[in-house]
Amino acid sequence: MIVLLLTGVLALVLGGCACVWRAARGDAPRWVRAAATATLAAGELVRRPNDKGRSQSDD
Repeated sequence: MIVLLLTGVLALVLGGCACVWRAARGDAPRWVRAAATATLAAGELVRRPNDKGRSQSDD
């Protein structure tokens, strides 16, 4: 069961990356640009909690 879940997540990630790549080329339909925006926003949300844990070093 977990294999199916991970396969689904992998398919979503790969599809999102393909949408970002196609939207960056400039010839993408509206739904691809929307999926690319959602993918980039999800990436920012995943990355944001990791940034809070880091302390800034003093130079």
